[in-house]
Amino acid sequence: MNKIVIVFLVFILFLFNGCKETVIEKEAVRGVWLTNVDSDALNSKNNIIQTVKTCKEQGFNLICVVMYNKGMTLYPSTTMKNLIGQEIDSLFIGRDPLKELIEEAHKENIKVIAWFEFGFSSSYKLGGGKIVAAKPNWASKNNEGNLVTKNGFDWINGFDPEVQQFMLSLIKEVVTNYDIDGIQGDDRLPAMPVEAGYEEYTINKYMEEHNGAKPPKDFRDSAWVNWRANILNNYMGEIYKTVKAIKPKVIVSMAPSIFPWSKEEYLQDWPMWVKQGYVDLVIPQLYRQNIDDYIKILDDIVKTQLTKEELKKFYPGILLKVGSYYPSEQLLKDMIKENRKRDINGEVFFFYEGLKKYPNIFKEQIYSDKVIFPHYLVKEQK
Repeated sequence: MNKIVIVFLVFILFLFNGCKETVIEKEAVRGVWLTNVDSDALNSKNNIIQTVKTCKEQGFNLICVVMYNKGMTLYPSTTMKNLIGQEIDSLFIGRDPLKELIEEAHKENIKVIAWFEFGFSSSYKLGGGKIVAAKPNWASKNNEGNLVTKNGFDWINGFDPEVQQFMLSLIKEVVTNYDIDGIQGDDRLPAMPVEAGYEEYTINKYMEEHNGAKPPKDFRDSAWVNWRANILNNYMGEIYKTVKAIKPKVIVSMAPSIFPWSKEEYLQDWPMWVKQGYVDLVIPQLYRQNIDDYIKILDDIVKTQLTKEELKKFYPGILLKVGSYYPSEQLLKDMIKENRKRDINGEVFFFYEGLKKYPNIFKEQIYSDKVIFPHYLVKEQK
């Protein structure tokens, strides 16, 4: 009789557990860019602690933090010390902001991606800055033989293997030495202004592949654009393979300009990066200040640039602050609404300081629910 009772109780317990509703945690990317320009968030450990606290309170689970800006790193870098004699931005001497941020963010289960903001730009209105002074042959040249400067940014030659290896060495330092969740390039990595490509190295490489013919003088010639863009496509693949060879679970993320403008102006054919499997996470800069323009760009990406499967890697970059500009609360909510209507469950905001303008809207409305960071972005890549 006792055996019968035991069997019956086990059966009831089995039925009870089987009928329990399976709780599926909602996955979403809720990110923000953290800069060292127009922000003091990284200027002390206490500021970092407060920054992480704010992100946590407002429902964010990802911080993309600048680690290379103005031709200097924001972490102690052997590569930079050997190149320019300065291992870290002078503002951060004696500290390691990247280490501090990772430690604090991980306590709150917030992912940290190291953002190499300056990419192949070496300085801003400084004639190439310390990097070009140390390596004059790295300077990028336009069709008149002058240093390439676009929108105030000075550029080194991203087509040159030496320059490419320099950037890879920075990325490898971060991936190897830190408990980082990901690395990120943007509209300057991998990227080159369409005006560039007239350096001795690049011209010789082109001539070798074109029976001695020199590159077109017209830097917008379509075949010339494609040839240079393909060099950057291949380099994107090298970045991806390099990171995965060190730590397969580290996310390779990119935040390019919108396509096709990105290719036309900066030789960034990022939909091809996605198709070739060279990125885990892509965050195009959909920086528009009215909802109609935002919807148009969003639909271009969703309907024509990426497949349904590829869209799993896509999260829009949204402008939250630049100078004195902030989106209205209504525009902010409308952009989020349009994302969700297209099954895009997340976005990344530029940039952190803008959160202070909206102390309640994120935690009480936009990001009031609990989510986890998408598992498919952190799984080991084969």
